[in-house]
Amino acid sequence: MHTVGVVLLWLLVVVALLFIVITTVFGSKSDAMSGGSSQIRTTYRGKPGFDDFMSRITLYLGIGFMVLCLIVNVIFSRWPRP
Repeated sequence: MHTVGVVLLWLLVVVALLFIVITTVFGSKSDAMSGGSSQIRTTYRGKPGFDDFMSRITLYLGIGFMVLCLIVNVIFSRWPRP
């Protein structure tokens, strides 16, 4: 069980680093903070592009990170200390 825990912990570190890199390098270009602007916004989005792809990858990495955190926590909390 120790080997599985260590492998999952390293996988958690890799997912965390990927999540950090993707969120900092490919930041959001959404209109969340444009409440006071006078530009006209449309809801037509067209074909999914790179931003939609990165948004989906970020979502999956976030979900994977949370699941891995829970699994690693359960494994190491039940693993007897030497």
